[in-house]
Amino acid sequence: MPSNGRDTQRGLDALRELVARLILVEQPLLAGGAQVLSAEALADDSHHPLGGGAGLGSGGGAYGDADLATSSEEDEAERTRLIALVELARKGDADAFGLLYDHYQSSVYRFLFYRTRSSTLAEDLTSETFFRALRSMTNFRWQGKDFGAWLMTIARNLATDHFKAGRTRLELTTEDMGAHDDTTEGPEMAVLAGLTNEILLKALTELPEEQRDCLVMRFLQGMSIAETAAVLGRSDGAVKQLQLRGVRNLAKLMPDGIRG
Repeated sequence: MPSNGRDTQRGLDALRELVARLILVEQPLLAGGAQVLSAEALADDSHHPLGGGAGLGSGGGAYGDADLATSSEEDEAERTRLIALVELARKGDADAFGLLYDHYQSSVYRFLFYRTRSSTLAEDLTSETFFRALRSMTNFRWQGKDFGAWLMTIARNLATDHFKAGRTRLELTTEDMGAHDDTTEGPEMAVLAGLTNEILLKALTELPEEQRDCLVMRFLQGMSIAETAAVLGRSDGAVKQLQLRGVRNLAKLMPDGIRG
């Protein structure tokens, strides 16, 4: 599961380009007119910034689900290593769980940061995510779901419960997430230049929860459609529709000066 800043910037750039295309090409749609870009054009994995798809592994274990063991890592050796660590961890191996924490902590934190827009809250919820995962390791079953997706499900549920409890409100941050720099001229580049990371991330917080989580996982986390579907408990087709609606709603949320 991608986790470094460069991958996040690639995801933001991919999302920005889709929004810009809608603003420039699909103005009639945003005003209620005919559709120009299809659902497939906006939701296909060709727009995934890092590619997609989870590789199948063959971890052992006494749970009868070894054939369903999977990992989204591109490197075969790393897939095998992570699956083996999960098998050891759900047998009670604390060192194995520690290595899993080292691998997935940054991805979980990043998801929670974009979900909450608070570094302190994201840190607290990340700790709680791994505490709950450790406590529930013996109950983990592969079921074709990547271990990282299982962690993301726990993290998402914690964030949802936190806001439902009314203990805080969604706060925006002006923290610099990395400026987009492109000197190419033309109308599309002019729109892209206006779609700063700050504007894009602010608009993300205004989307309905499932659409926001879908776009965060797909673009900022670099998760595949299948992985996102596993976290959201939706079908692949439903995730494609969520992504489609999310990108369109983002375009509608752009400032008037950008939308023209």
